[in-house]
Amino acid sequence: MREREKLASRLGFIFLSAGCAIGLGNVWRFPYITGQYGGAAFVLIYILFLLLLSGPIMVMEFAVGRGSGKSVAKSFHVLEPAGTKWHIFSYFAMAGNYLLIMFYSTISGWVIAYLYKMLRGEFTGKSSAEIAQIFADLTVDPVQCVFWMIVIVTIGCAVCALGLQNGVEKITKVMMSALLAVMLVLAIRSVTLDGGGEGIKFYLIPDFNRMKEAGIVNAIYAAMGQAFFTLSVGMGGMAIFGSYIGKEHSLTGESVNVVLLDTFVALTAGFIIFPACFSYGVDAGAGPGLIFITLPNIFKDMPGGQIWGALFFVFMSFAALSTIIGVFENIMAFGIDLFGLTRKKAVAINFVLLIVLSIPAAIGGSILAWFQPFGEGSAVLDLEDFLVSNCIMPLGALLYLFFCTRNIGWGWKNFLAEANTGKGLRFPAAMYPFVAYVLPVIVLAIFVFGIVQKFA
Repeated sequence: MREREKLASRLGFIFLSAGCAIGLGNVWRFPYITGQYGGAAFVLIYILFLLLLSGPIMVMEFAVGRGSGKSVAKSFHVLEPAGTKWHIFSYFAMAGNYLLIMFYSTISGWVIAYLYKMLRGEFTGKSSAEIAQIFADLTVDPVQCVFWMIVIVTIGCAVCALGLQNGVEKITKVMMSALLAVMLVLAIRSVTLDGGGEGIKFYLIPDFNRMKEAGIVNAIYAAMGQAFFTLSVGMGGMAIFGSYIGKEHSLTGESVNVVLLDTFVALTAGFIIFPACFSYGVDAGAGPGLIFITLPNIFKDMPGGQIWGALFFVFMSFAALSTIIGVFENIMAFGIDLFGLTRKKAVAINFVLLIVLSIPAAIGGSILAWFQPFGEGSAVLDLEDFLVSNCIMPLGALLYLFFCTRNIGWGWKNFLAEANTGKGLRFPAAMYPFVAYVLPVIVLAIFVFGIVQKFA
């Protein structure tokens, strides 16, 4: 039997896990909802839920991965009691990872395209309407969308083909280091802009009136939702990295490190976006419009804007690619664990498969524009995003919670023993009532509210 590959360093594990969690949602969604729901007041609620909600589930994914030594494709097969059927979830988890790439590769392709356009100076001298049209033209051009999607898939597969240590770990460490450095440079530049101080006040000073206006219940749900989805738990995305590490460190301490890094990126993104938006008198907005329309409008008017814009999209590209590489590594492990494929063979098969599967989302704004699953303005990628974010992830998180706390699953004692092996912060045994009974109710509420919100 082929020996399991291992990561070379603890830093590589932290950067890989955080890189998989850190994505485009950290950049636009977190700053936007922070401003919408009261600034620092919302941040405090968000951090509380991050530690109490996503943190324990992340520890469980790491523990299942390290305890089994397998990806989600086989981890439940290894750990489940004889005669039980927990492993059925593995097929849904694998489908979720493929679905995630099927739409995320298109959005990531847009980011790479914008880096290219920024470097070429395509936004220089353009009016606001012309900049908005550049984005509209990109999304309805099937050739551009498919081309940049293929670029993303090629990069992800090339990194995975180099191996776990020499490719995935080494390149992610360089990318994450560069991402953090570029973010700090951009944040310093943004907060020193004329009028940027107002953006910092808007972002950081608690405004409970703003929270009340938006609705306290809405703010709490938004904080829970962001805390849950930001770490990408529930689909085995973290279990794979747990399977690559040794027993030297406890998993709770490692999870806290990942949570802190993910939160640092989200918070720093706010320091980049809000001061710049306030300085130039534009709405921070939300969604793709913030990244692809609002910010290019700021960069075109900023002294040295082409350089700052290029740096911003370098950062965005690294954020997108860190997630792509993390999920790709999980997908490659499916073939290795299930069929005993070599890494290079798994990469070759998935290179073709991922391109083919990603085409519908890439042409969703053009050739398949007639397909609007959630009404006017929706597209293929909205359906795929809904299936991953609103269905598979919360239900998968529920399954991990039950698997690690019930004797008909892996059980609380086995989970605690694995989570607390090694030096570092231990998972409190006293948290059992919370993670076994309270946390499942919270996750189920997120699932139900997400469905109702989508179709209301």
